[in-house]
Amino acid sequence: MTNIRIAIQKSGRLSEKCLDLLGKCGLQFEMHKRMLIIRAKDHPVELMLVRDDDIPHYVRDGVCQLGIVGLNELEEKTGCSQAPESPVRVIRTLGFGHCRLSLAHPKGMAYEDASSYAGKRIGTSYPNILQRFLDKNSIDAKAVEITGSVEVTPSIGVADAICDLVSTGSTLISNGLVETDTIMKSEAVLVRSKRELKPEQEEFIAKLLQRIEGTLKARNAKYIMMNAPKSSIETISELIPGMEQPTVMPLMTDNDKVAIHAVAQEDVVWETMEKLKLAGASSILVMPIEKIVE
Repeated sequence: MTNIRIAIQKSGRLSEKCLDLLGKCGLQFEMHKRMLIIRAKDHPVELMLVRDDDIPHYVRDGVCQLGIVGLNELEEKTGCSQAPESPVRVIRTLGFGHCRLSLAHPKGMAYEDASSYAGKRIGTSYPNILQRFLDKNSIDAKAVEITGSVEVTPSIGVADAICDLVSTGSTLISNGLVETDTIMKSEAVLVRSKRELKPEQEEFIAKLLQRIEGTLKARNAKYIMMNAPKSSIETISELIPGMEQPTVMPLMTDNDKVAIHAVAQEDVVWETMEKLKLAGASSILVMPIEKIVE
């Protein structure tokens, strides 16, 4: 079978989570720091470890058939990823690496709305996304491309404001900056080349997508088991945030009680368990689920 090559970030905020996701999908790699390409064990898959801003280009040019990259990088390098003419297609959001690209200014700067940035120099590592935002909103400001620490540029006089990725906002606060306008929200996405692939490659991608779907669906799901009086079955069923109706089974030594098993769609919090107990449930067990196939 022809290999599938997947590009991921060599190091950084997405790297570890990419490897974790692929591992849960059955793809295991023996990582070596100095290797650019690593072959998967027992699968015709190669992992290509590169800079995150290079991933859209490698996928676009067909060097890699798949890539996992932040939507912010994809938008910066390829333009509108949702447009039909985009050379790289998003095929799945992955639910991690959440952040936002926002404008921020020093505390002393007067601000009413986005037009307050008119005439300002805005430091950013995302000049293309920023320029599209400025053009769309008819704001005459200058995007100053920065490759290092964007948040320090106002304090050293390189820029008047910034446009940068924000997760918690703590870095902005520590640098005396106030976040204002969110330009875009981002997370990790699985992307593919628009180039025609061989049938066996398409088949593998379809299988990988199914595995990713099952892994992500199981991320917050829990398997919950308990014993309960027969009279409480309906009440307990309504308390469990289940995917389907729970399974109810008789107990061998107690005709008045049953065992109830269910898959909960979300984390089962303490409050839910306490309500189950008040409804008559006992021996309540909650366990994580690794994969779900429907």
